[in-house]
Amino acid sequence: MFYVKTLEHEIELEPIHFGQKLRATIVRLLKEEVEGLALANYGFVVNVIEVPEDQIRGNIIEYDTGNVVFFVKYTALLLRPFVNEVVDATVAQCNELGFFAYVGPLRIFVSKHSMPEDMFNGFDGERDSWVSDDKEVVISSGCGVRLKIKGRTVEQGNITAIGTIKDNYLGLIDDGSGEGEGL
Repeated sequence: MFYVKTLEHEIELEPIHFGQKLRATIVRLLKEEVEGLALANYGFVVNVIEVPEDQIRGNIIEYDTGNVVFFVKYTALLLRPFVNEVVDATVAQCNELGFFAYVGPLRIFVSKHSMPEDMFNGFDGERDSWVSDDKEVVISSGCGVRLKIKGRTVEQGNITAIGTIKDNYLGLIDDGSGEGEGL
């Protein structure tokens, strides 16, 4: 799920930024451009951990503008979902087809077909929640669930996943009331 990796990025700077705070400006712009970005092969960039001073190289000066392109190597904390990984997520929205849950920036959809059989017809439209036949399990917005990732897609710089709560030890772990253990 979370791991640390060294990546590379290009930053283009105008000559107005050249001076004593050049390194700080490069690091600030790097963080603005890459944090929260979904990279297809690596996952979401959660945080830029380190930018070593010797890993900032300015090689190309654009003839027309005078801008300089800097190549920056940095160490980042990444969030990458793996198929069959079990995660704890917070439910954001329920509808008649299933529910959406989030693990940080990762959005996971759990279909009603991926819920236990006693919840298959348990959508309560008045409360926007999924209720088991025995009324003991209520999954609604704000509650915590443990789910297994069954698939993921990467499109337009965003990573989404589908999950299930149909296996053993998966399902509701926090009812969102603030009592007991939370996520």
